[in-house]
Amino acid sequence: MEPYKLIDREDDWSVLVTLFPEGWQAKAHELGAIQRCRKFLNAETLLRTLLIHLADGCSLRETAVRAKYGELVSISDVALLKRLKASGEWLRWMAESLMRHWVEKQPASIFGTDLRVRLIDASTIQEPGSTGSTWRLHYSIRLPSLQCDDLLVTDTEVGETFKHFQVQPKDLLIGDRGLAHRPGIAHVVQGGGQVLVRTNLTHLPFLDPNRLPFPLLSHLRKLKKTQFGDWDVVVIHGEKLISGRVCALKKSKEAAERAKQRARKESAKKGHAIQPETIEAAEYIFVFTTLDRTYPPEFILELYRGRWQIELVFKRLKSIIGLGHLKKTDIDGAKAWIHGKLLVAFLIEALIAAGERFFPWGYAIGKNQPAPAMPLEGNLPYAALVK
Repeated sequence: MEPYKLIDREDDWSVLVTLFPEGWQAKAHELGAIQRCRKFLNAETLLRTLLIHLADGCSLRETAVRAKYGELVSISDVALLKRLKASGEWLRWMAESLMRHWVEKQPASIFGTDLRVRLIDASTIQEPGSTGSTWRLHYSIRLPSLQCDDLLVTDTEVGETFKHFQVQPKDLLIGDRGLAHRPGIAHVVQGGGQVLVRTNLTHLPFLDPNRLPFPLLSHLRKLKKTQFGDWDVVVIHGEKLISGRVCALKKSKEAAERAKQRARKESAKKGHAIQPETIEAAEYIFVFTTLDRTYPPEFILELYRGRWQIELVFKRLKSIIGLGHLKKTDIDGAKAWIHGKLLVAFLIEALIAAGERFFPWGYAIGKNQPAPAMPLEGNLPYAALVK
């Protein structure tokens, strides 16, 4: 057998290029990443240099040194920062294109349904220093693939809402209490989608089918042990009536006590006294959904349990690729850095997606044409070793 040898760097890069969106180099000129720049003669050299900073976590000064000794480009750290800021929109386009191209299609039989399940959440990204700006990343991932299918970067003045995301029929958007608002829910329903969202006693004023106030806490008190609650309710937004259900379950004694402690802590932090009803409601978990009764309450609550996966995605983004700690203190630099980090994240997702597909030679040869998943034990696409 012929001995193995390491792939050289150019081979690594040529494989990575096959994942990039069509027309990515021309887009660099169109979006101003290359225009009026004498240092970088083409988009490939610019991207390779920026990835030293974004993927390896090197400072701009170290990136400039590595780029020079790697015979990529001779540039100062100040000039490189200017080029990063000018590349922000190009990096955003690259990240979004990668996300939309490589996201896995959900199997039609997910959880025995034809729903396209999407987990929605937002997380803050803080610049260093007490006076640094804070940004909010609004994020949507699919379940069970856990791959991102939509995102938006805003400042913290822009709150969480389902309205940030495009909705198609058969979409099921799952969110926590921060998304339990009538305008966002109405946006999803208007787009032909469904909603599953955790709520509290006040975020969504419920009416019963007769349009009378629905006494949620009174109904919760009737639940015993592992008994499920499932009640028809109506939510009014403007002139629209949104029909749905409240599905509920009583927590264990330990889980209820932890929830009460969190509620007291949050109230103390905000400087107001906690209401007795809030303490009592902490003994239960209850969600609002527009799904009909073909989906039993135990299915609804089990499906909501999967929402925790998006929290884990944020933890990975912040810990593995350093998304949670900005190194830029101006608006253009901060946004470009965030979009660059997201590009790195989606490149990793694309490599994983490609690695799960079977290619006897180890990588796709049809540019930007992902093949159907055909797992094979022992197959290692994009491995660091080849014959």
